[in-house]
Amino acid sequence: MPQVKLRQSILEFSTYPPVGDDDWRYAFATARVRALETQMLPRATFQDMANAQSFENALDMLSAGQYAVPKGAAGFADIEEVLLQRRAEVRELFASLMIDESIVELFKSRDDFANLRLALRRALTDKPVGADYSPSGNVAPEVLEQAFAEENYAVLPGYVRRAAEAATINYYQDKDVRRIDYEIDRLQALHNIDEARRLGSIFLDGLFRTQVDLTNIRTLLRLKFTESEQIDVFLDGGFLEPAFYKHGLDLGYEAIGNLFFATPYQHLVEVGAGYLASNKSFLKTEGQCDRHLIGLLKSTAQITAGPQPIIAYLLMKEHEIRTIRLVLTAKKNSLDTRLILDRIA
Repeated sequence: MPQVKLRQSILEFSTYPPVGDDDWRYAFATARVRALETQMLPRATFQDMANAQSFENALDMLSAGQYAVPKGAAGFADIEEVLLQRRAEVRELFASLMIDESIVELFKSRDDFANLRLALRRALTDKPVGADYSPSGNVAPEVLEQAFAEENYAVLPGYVRRAAEAATINYYQDKDVRRIDYEIDRLQALHNIDEARRLGSIFLDGLFRTQVDLTNIRTLLRLKFTESEQIDVFLDGGFLEPAFYKHGLDLGYEAIGNLFFATPYQHLVEVGAGYLASNKSFLKTEGQCDRHLIGLLKSTAQITAGPQPIIAYLLMKEHEIRTIRLVLTAKKNSLDTRLILDRIA
């Protein structure tokens, strides 16, 4: 292995990046989310849902809590409505507790990029306009639609406008819709990291860079599995350089873990690559990436007061909602219990 790649893999922390210092402006807000964290579903609940004999039995395990489906409701659409309501509530709580409005806007931009992805796919591939845009971003869906209808991107925030223009250019290179996703992912990651540094947030910088690394690990294993020649899709901005992952494409599944020996990701990669090689599935990779990110969020417990625990609660609660949806969807479709457990373990 070239020495330059080895140096790139050595980080200044062993497991998770630092979370920063206390901010006593958030004393009340931190106490509030600490209390709410005790009401979150324990891991054992998801395991019990996965082991339930049927979809109905799994759903019954949520009947006494905030995820209970109203009596008389039928169908998965009713469950989805409850989950979307809970997500909207936690986002509203986050906005109300966050003193720094710029942080609220930063997390709302996630929906802006998601909406932009849909708008570009529809505009560039001549698909009909849908009604599934999220209303929770900084840019209202109707403003985004109007901007595309009139081809007037000037009304959009700079980060949305730049992403729209760059993704359009990349798409027309070979009219591959995947290039829309790659370019939006790239610019969203850079936007997040730039904003974290502008805000002077050590925690957000480490969080977003970790997310880039986890995305690149997923990409590395997917490229190997599909034997794809698209090696220019690794994201910039993580703790590990894109060249590091490109080097991993030349290694066998059994050797990839050793490439990450000086990083916090060695066990994650070894488990994911081993499972992929033997089961032809990314379930363990996704589960391990989730676990690592949740571990980083839980490390904010060392903060007595600050925005870090508020951010962590938002992301952990969103993860809880996604996991409920994942398990119930799997049970509804009679997916093998072992596979569900492999994904959420």
